[in-house]
Amino acid sequence: MTHSHPIDRQEYNITVYTENQIGMLNRIAIIFSRRKINVESLNVSPSEIEGIHRFNIVIHETREVVRKIADQIEKQVEVLKVYFNTNEEVIWQEMALYKVPTDIIAERAVVERLLRENGARAVVIRKDYTVFETTGQREETDKLIQVLQPYGLIEFVRSARIAIIKASEGFNQKLREFERREPSPEVIENEFLNSREKVFTM
Repeated sequence: MTHSHPIDRQEYNITVYTENQIGMLNRIAIIFSRRKINVESLNVSPSEIEGIHRFNIVIHETREVVRKIADQIEKQVEVLKVYFNTNEEVIWQEMALYKVPTDIIAERAVVERLLRENGARAVVIRKDYTVFETTGQREETDKLIQVLQPYGLIEFVRSARIAIIKASEGFNQKLREFERREPSPEVIENEFLNSREKVFTM
């Protein structure tokens, strides 16, 4: 058995298209916990196809491990398709919220400038605190924590990652192609009836 070097481990984005959101969350969690794999980020949202959910899961693992997990998830009854990609192969973003005391911002032009430089915008301004929001990659949202820490950062929260696959024409198209290739049961039944008519009229 070959042991993979820790250097081979990197962040992978696993994209799962599924018909069921609630039951799947449980089953996916079990797949990771059985293998003692830590999920760095998990986001569930509607997908580009009506009635189909899209899971975005981030883990730090080797390609081999990720491939095995993707295969295992794809075997689940209600899963339609699983993709896995490195960070380079996706466009990804995370959103972060920062709560800071209002008086500090009002008093210090330097904070105002730092927030502007980091692309942060105020979403709530109250007498006692202001909440800023920024969207970007992990390094960017982390940097702003460091920037705001000396100015009395009260609260910080970051969303799960959302990612779009760069090189894919999308699952939507694949699903349509699949439906074109696989005729619906009614079509097959009609063909059978037509051929039966021919048999009877011969």
